[in-house]
Amino acid sequence: MLLIPLREKNKILAQKSPIFTKKRLSWLIVLSSLPLFGIVTAFGIAPNTTIGDFSVESIVRELPIPTLTINTTNENLPFSRQESIQRGDTIATILSRMDVSREDTIAFLQAARESQAMRRLRPGQTVYANTTLAGELLMLRYFFGREELFLMEKIDDTFHMTEQAIELDVHIQMRTGVVNSSLFGATDNAGIPNNIATQIIDIFSSDIDFHRDIRKGDRFKVVYETLHNNGEQTKTGKILAIEYVNKGKPHQAIFYQAANGDSGYYTPDGESLRKEFLRSPLEFSRISSGFTNSRFHPVLKKWRAHRGVDYAAPTGTPVKATANGTVTFAGNQRSYGKLIVLKHNGKYDTAYAHLSRFAKGMRNGQRVSQGDVIGYVGATGMATGPHLHYELRVNGVQHDPAKIALPTAPAITENNLAIFKNETKSLVARLNILRNTTQIALRDEN
Repeated sequence: MLLIPLREKNKILAQKSPIFTKKRLSWLIVLSSLPLFGIVTAFGIAPNTTIGDFSVESIVRELPIPTLTINTTNENLPFSRQESIQRGDTIATILSRMDVSREDTIAFLQAARESQAMRRLRPGQTVYANTTLAGELLMLRYFFGREELFLMEKIDDTFHMTEQAIELDVHIQMRTGVVNSSLFGATDNAGIPNNIATQIIDIFSSDIDFHRDIRKGDRFKVVYETLHNNGEQTKTGKILAIEYVNKGKPHQAIFYQAANGDSGYYTPDGESLRKEFLRSPLEFSRISSGFTNSRFHPVLKKWRAHRGVDYAAPTGTPVKATANGTVTFAGNQRSYGKLIVLKHNGKYDTAYAHLSRFAKGMRNGQRVSQGDVIGYVGATGMATGPHLHYELRVNGVQHDPAKIALPTAPAITENNLAIFKNETKSLVARLNILRNTTQIALRDEN
């Protein structure tokens, strides 16, 4: 809408000015439309300026709106789709998000009933497909394992499945980011896949409590692999080097694989980052109640000690063993509800309460490794909502997991330290490059 003061209006109309030529008029119409698209121009007004009262008249012109037509004559032409696998996804839910027809979904599931890949859908990975506007599925592929391809193609109205090993090219990606609200938000802003964010949490889970310690302004620099087939990225690999600055303190990790095949993450000086215990049994959630000697119990309605840490998470969230150990109890125990207790080396035990169910094979005497899923979050026992109650016990006494010093894995031996530093110096150099640049995303393909 164009507003013209009346005292200026007559002057304008009296002049034979080019302002209302066809070319100028088109500019006025464009300018009058700008607020519709959220574009605002700020005009500065000096302080104490007197602005008179003006009478204004609205000039409104109707413009013809072009008719939008959709060409449906080529609805059978293929177009590419891709979907990121989310936690809890099945191939049926992914096909539904791709708008694949019910008929083709049923035929696909029947053809893929013996597929190993469809049972190994990993969150963060990508499924690629060609479909038509009418919902016909023409092709679907998914890269699983390390270097394996699942391929389903429709040939003469019949689905044909192949699963085969392929050769993938490894490229190296370099990214930096700053946390404003959450780690996953920061990695998204930096164009980093979610499974790299998950790896960051796993690598530093013994040094940084990502439930409580993360701060706005934390910075990270990461070097990681992407795997490609015929020039197309198929999946994301592992982190090769990472620096995360938390509350002003830098934490560095370098991936190293020794000649004997052993691998892990170490500081540039050869200290292992793997602790005997993870700081948290959940991948990522929120602490709803910390370890304290005095807490108002939401069920009992009275003050009492809370000798563990509660992690709020949706029912069904996987719970991981925080250390290698043996199951000494897996069953129901009064206020704890469904409970698993693990015995670890020496004087340590851990307890996981209010579970909705146990992982397969959880029974007394069962051996588990650090990071194994042992159960799933629930609200059994004395609980007002789904969460995990976690306890770390030393000689039978509960301790705050965030405050107790935990043993670490062995460092690189002095005899192998020179070899370690020589083989990881290029990764350290990449971190130094990222530290000295303000560019958000760098890319180096090998």
